[in-house]
Amino acid sequence: MSKEYAGIISRVNEGSLAEELELVPGDKIIAINEQPLRDIIDVSFAMADEEIDLTIEHADGEREIISFDKDFDEELGVEFESAVFDGIRKCANNCYFCFVNMIAPDMRDSLSIKDDDYRLSFLYGNFVTMTNMGPADFKRIEQFHLSPLYVSVQCMNPELRAQMLRCKGAARITEQLENLEKAGAEYHTQIVLCAGLNDGEELERSIREIAARRPHALSMAIVPVGITKYRTDPYPLQQFDREGAARVIDMVEKWQKKFQQEEGRTFLYLGDEFYFLAGREVPPTEFYDGFPQLDNGIGLTRSFINDWNLTCQNSDMSNGYEEPFVIDVVTGTSVAPVMEKLAKSLQVKNLQVRIVPVENKHFGSTVNVSGLLTAKDILDTLANMPEADKRQALIIPEPALRAGEDIFLDDMTLQEFTAHFPNIRVEPVQGGADYYHALTDWANYHKNRSGETAYTWQSNAGYTKPVE
Repeated sequence: MSKEYAGIISRVNEGSLAEELELVPGDKIIAINEQPLRDIIDVSFAMADEEIDLTIEHADGEREIISFDKDFDEELGVEFESAVFDGIRKCANNCYFCFVNMIAPDMRDSLSIKDDDYRLSFLYGNFVTMTNMGPADFKRIEQFHLSPLYVSVQCMNPELRAQMLRCKGAARITEQLENLEKAGAEYHTQIVLCAGLNDGEELERSIREIAARRPHALSMAIVPVGITKYRTDPYPLQQFDREGAARVIDMVEKWQKKFQQEEGRTFLYLGDEFYFLAGREVPPTEFYDGFPQLDNGIGLTRSFINDWNLTCQNSDMSNGYEEPFVIDVVTGTSVAPVMEKLAKSLQVKNLQVRIVPVENKHFGSTVNVSGLLTAKDILDTLANMPEADKRQALIIPEPALRAGEDIFLDDMTLQEFTAHFPNIRVEPVQGGADYYHALTDWANYHKNRSGETAYTWQSNAGYTKPVE
């Protein structure tokens, strides 16, 4: 007898079929039409029938079968505590560059989950190495048309990949990509680039071999390795300096031009950090082919600037402020120059914008993105600012918060954070439009985040929003 799993309902959407059936948070969905459920993928496909027998277990342990008819495309209208009911498939690797292994001690347990689950790759855009996947997994990918997936390739040299991931099975990367293709799946790829390890000729080889797998391979992203002060792995990882980042950009640009000539798209993209490190402008919009890896941070800066520019064109900022008004803008050190440049482009009466780059003392100064700032580091920086008493408004980066929970990485809530500023309003900002409206019309700017779905911590050190 197979093990029974259940999807625990965390929220019932207003006006939904589930509300009509009087389902409530805490109810467990055990089966649909007697089909066992491992995850929300099973739920989605089982709910495609028009005649449904829903096996429910209530909080008191009582079970019942609710039978009803529905339209073919009518959804149940619930959210679950977890997208996978049988547990997240854990990573079997011990990568040189694993960010989870570099998390500070005594942080919440969820930050230390090393997921490597192809279902979360399909649902959330998590990158997976495929080292823990077997024939049954590829069969299910084919059966349920789970495409596209997101694959952490790292390099196409099998021996080097096995070395970097510390997993013998990692050498089967070509075979596993072929298995995906036979299952009818397309995939996006990522390489975490480590100086002196998988760059140079190894990167050339990886680009060449992944590009040869088009059209199944949809895109290729290269991001620089990140290292926190808590890394204890004995392998001597090296980060890129200004010259090294410039060399990567120059080499990749040759491939980008080649791909653009071949099929009219770039296909290959670099993380924004390379351009920041090299002191170069991020590429223009057309380089990003519609931003297929935006949740991976690829083109995030260009998208932010585009969002800002579009809002500028369609807005009137002529009113300004009646009296001098000072807004402090908290940001990671890497993107601070961009935020400064945009703010200086404004001609708003009586507005003074002070950009506040926050050094990441929690993870280490080499971690310089806004999304990994902690509340403590932000508070310490703001407290030590000259003329802090002149602050009349405070903007913080929304990526530093977990959506739906309003909590920072160090477990301080947004409410606790704002209590440190009793006389001013604190507002999170996500995109360029938010930033523009907050600076030019503070009195009417407010970011309502109450309806957002909770984000999931990724082992590639970012937050991505579940597909709804």
